[in-house]
Amino acid sequence: MSLHEEVELLRNIPLFCKIEPSKLKLLAFTSERLSYQDDQILFNQGDAGDAAYIIMSGAAAILIDTESGPIEVARLKKGDVVGEIAILCDVPRTATVTAKDSLTTLKVTKDTFFRLVTEFPQIAVEIMRELAGRLERTNTQLREAHSRKAS
Repeated sequence: MSLHEEVELLRNIPLFCKIEPSKLKLLAFTSERLSYQDDQILFNQGDAGDAAYIIMSGAAAILIDTESGPIEVARLKKGDVVGEIAILCDVPRTATVTAKDSLTTLKVTKDTFFRLVTEFPQIAVEIMRELAGRLERTNTQLREAHSRKAS
């Protein structure tokens, strides 16, 4: 994927859509491009959070450790962002993320991510929307699981 293609992809992500193209070009240029094979781990639940990852191609599974083993709680696709909770909240990784098929990401360091949020407050609003959506989906899953257990 060329730098121009990466910038175009970033422009289509709600988190970054209001950022001027020159800043997106700098973000793409300064971020590390990483490739993963099927089932390769990006990071493990409990790891320290040092970066967020933007899915450039492929898919990734979000896995949560449970007493009966890991369960998949979400599947990410091109344009999704993962890993931002650990760097925003300064907490260990809340889930394990693994590649599905072949996966390409842009790894955005904690410092770069915070610089973007500081310079473009609308990114913070988009992050809040995304996290609120995730919380709602989690609450729905918990309600459904509780209903099944009670039956």
